[in-house]
Amino acid sequence: MMRKIWVILMLMMSMTALVKAQDAGAFDRGNELYRSGDYRGAIEAWTTILDEGQHSGAVYFNLGNAHYKLNEIGPSIYFYEKALQLDPFNSDISNNLAYARNATVDAIEPLPTSVFTRWYHGVTDLFDYEGWALWVIAWIVGFSVFFLMYYFGRSERLKRLFFVLAFSCLGMGIIALFLAYQVRAEQREDRPAIIFAESSEVLSEPTRNSDLSFVLHEGTKVQILSRDGDWVRVQIADGQDGWMRLSDLKEL
Repeated sequence: MMRKIWVILMLMMSMTALVKAQDAGAFDRGNELYRSGDYRGAIEAWTTILDEGQHSGAVYFNLGNAHYKLNEIGPSIYFYEKALQLDPFNSDISNNLAYARNATVDAIEPLPTSVFTRWYHGVTDLFDYEGWALWVIAWIVGFSVFFLMYYFGRSERLKRLFFVLAFSCLGMGIIALFLAYQVRAEQREDRPAIIFAESSEVLSEPTRNSDLSFVLHEGTKVQILSRDGDWVRVQIADGQDGWMRLSDLKEL
């Protein structure tokens, strides 16, 4: 029985290594095609990696570059955004995304935010849900260690110090737990999408004959609020919202 399990594990490891080798070959082939100016061929090569279920910031970044070279603004912004989700502190991705956004038609002024809101998001954006969860664990471990040192300590001076440190860690753990739940809730509600259609009408109701609210163009980022069949209700950065065809956008 153990021999069969070992054989299965070896086969799985071999298949994983083979897939990674194939992906590396496709990635290098895409790079060669990109350097030679065959951007469409490069896109096809890199897309095969995604089709295999392998995702990386480098692949999405390269796909964004290739689509940008083909003047396909919507797809280029989409793939830069996908790359930024996986590698949020990469300045090259951020810079190229900014260039692509400058090529969009729609000039949308975001709603003004308060100092508190900017400060709050500055804190919550430091880590994702998993990152804040790890901080919760770290602070609780710190609380446990210092509390034990306080409990078994003999020096009154050190006991007071360990007591303060223990409950400081506990307080920080509670704050981190709150932030983890807040980030998780925001992640669940966050449904960004990129307009892929050259232009798309945003209507007041999810029907063809309803009133036109405004028009969006390729590359604009929206938030999906709800869905009704083939229609989605979207909101843009300035707070306006309406209904548009689901086929006109692609969710990130």
